[in-house]
Amino acid sequence: MGIIAWIVVGLIAGWLAHVILGGRGGLFGNLAVGLVGAILGGAILPRLGIFIMPDFIGNLISATIGAIIFLFIWRAIRRA
Repeated sequence: MGIIAWIVVGLIAGWLAHVILGGRGGLFGNLAVGLVGAILGGAILPRLGIFIMPDFIGNLISATIGAIIFLFIWRAIRRA
């Protein structure tokens, strides 16, 4: 995937993570959460034996799962 596709996936994944977990997030916040989530999802899911198709939807699912994990951990650390 090209850089533009990763940015689009990051934006959508960050937005979905904020919708699922609630909270606020602007354009740059959603992009950051989505891109970190894409890296996290891409690193963690294969190690857990979860392999998702390497197409746009598969990357979006992986990035969204990673973004949700990242937001959950981030919010837990900020409250502590």
